[in-house]
Amino acid sequence: MYFTESKVTSDFIVDILADFWKSESWRFSEIKTLLINQDNGGENNSRRTQFMKRIVEFSQKYKLNLRLAYYPQYHSKYNPIERTWAVLENYWNGSILDEVETALNFAHNMTWNGKHPVVKLVTETYKLGVKLNI
Repeated sequence: MYFTESKVTSDFIVDILADFWKSESWRFSEIKTLLINQDNGGENNSRRTQFMKRIVEFSQKYKLNLRLAYYPQYHSKYNPIERTWAVLENYWNGSILDEVETALNFAHNMTWNGKHPVVKLVTETYKLGVKLNI
């Protein structure tokens, strides 16, 4: 689980994917294709040239085949990440999350199927509206 105080942008999404792959790819040594489920939001839809540029660069760098699967609009109930957020919301049980560290601690200490998630705070500030010069 990656947290940020910055805006979520195409660059943020690909940066956290790359960070995860760098640190955890040893667990998936046989994997050659990644299926990436996405919510078709403004930051990651296929019409976003910055996102497509960055995701292709990621694919080439790590020699991975990527399949981008987009959920239909307003169908977040099918997205598995929503179940993760539900577990986290139940875990913090209405506590006031008035500091970043509080949210990070709750996320780090929660478990799902007996396992703790990888939790990181991304401190980089991402610029909105990055466009390619085509």
